[in-house]
Amino acid sequence: MQLQGIRVIDLTRIVSGPFCTMFLADMGAEVIKIETPGKGDPVRKQGESPNGFSYYFATFNRNKRSLAIDLRSEEGKEVLRKLLATADVVVNNFRPGVMDAMGFGREALRQIKPDLVSCNLTGFGLDGPYAERPSFDFIAQAMSGFMSVNGDEGEAPMRAAPPISDLLSGMYAAMGIMAALLRRERTGQGEEVTTSLTDSMTSVMSFLASNYFATGKLPARTGNDNALVSPYGMFDAADGQVALAPSNDGVYSKLLTVLDLDHLRDRPEFSSNKMRFQNRKQINAEINVKIGEKPIAHWIEVLNQAGVPCGRVLNVQEAFDDPQTQHQQMRMTIQHPDHGRLDVLGFPIKFTDDPCKMYRPPPNLGGDNMGVLTELGLSREAIDALKAKGVI
Repeated sequence: MQLQGIRVIDLTRIVSGPFCTMFLADMGAEVIKIETPGKGDPVRKQGESPNGFSYYFATFNRNKRSLAIDLRSEEGKEVLRKLLATADVVVNNFRPGVMDAMGFGREALRQIKPDLVSCNLTGFGLDGPYAERPSFDFIAQAMSGFMSVNGDEGEAPMRAAPPISDLLSGMYAAMGIMAALLRRERTGQGEEVTTSLTDSMTSVMSFLASNYFATGKLPARTGNDNALVSPYGMFDAADGQVALAPSNDGVYSKLLTVLDLDHLRDRPEFSSNKMRFQNRKQINAEINVKIGEKPIAHWIEVLNQAGVPCGRVLNVQEAFDDPQTQHQQMRMTIQHPDHGRLDVLGFPIKFTDDPCKMYRPPPNLGGDNMGVLTELGLSREAIDALKAKGVI
């Protein structure tokens, strides 16, 4: 496995950090999740738990070990120091300054292990005027400009339902960690990686940002229509809606042929993408009439065959029942030794020769205390003493 032999100390909780470390774990890294005794990651108590185990927690914490230690105690901090001395990576999503206050700031980490890669996931970054502010996904979506471009014209700004700033920052963090590990292999030097929820959201503003840079004009909300291309969006078939994405003039031409709308080629108001975009309502209306003549299944078949991207809007059940989703194994089943069957999302990255594997179920809180501490060289008596003091 790609990251086999890499040890990651995971000080994160909720979504962004656990999503990052899950990627590393899926690729073979040994991830030791540090949790508070008796409480654990707050997500353990959130979401649906039909078999006594949070599916929300399971979704972001497979392939990890759990060590429950009290990092407010000196004994707990000493255990963490011992762990860090054996590690390659440490990840946290505390607010800036918390690691320093705990005694594990960047310089302290270098003293423990000079080539350690450390990663910080924050709301706004390690410094700057907002660095100390608390933040969650909704705040990042709001303050990045992202919400301002979602929804229909004249309506209120709209957030995306999934916590995408958490997910994006987790992916960026994993990417940064792997780049830092490659650098360490070449130079022998550690590195500090930082990403934030708000920076991650801002980075995906893509052509909406570039158009603003070029013109100084704020992008309009266009709902399901594309902000650059027309026709593009949702259209009404005889039995429901279909999504169409003719992304360039060549695909638009194919769409006209399939819909028997070749006469529109000669209409000056539709002669170029720029003109079609300016007359978006008119071109959409022409296409809607034709799409409405046949059912969804017909259009999905004939348009895709012609090279025009077309799809049905699926609800969550339909998405996971879809044959392509099933073929890609994007819903996977874990057999947990204490909680039975757990369904989780599959691996989005596919490796041909050395694929990601499900080799460890999401851990019980502190379920790996004995194993991890024994590996660190602690005796049974020392472990019992830590337990008696409430450190573990």
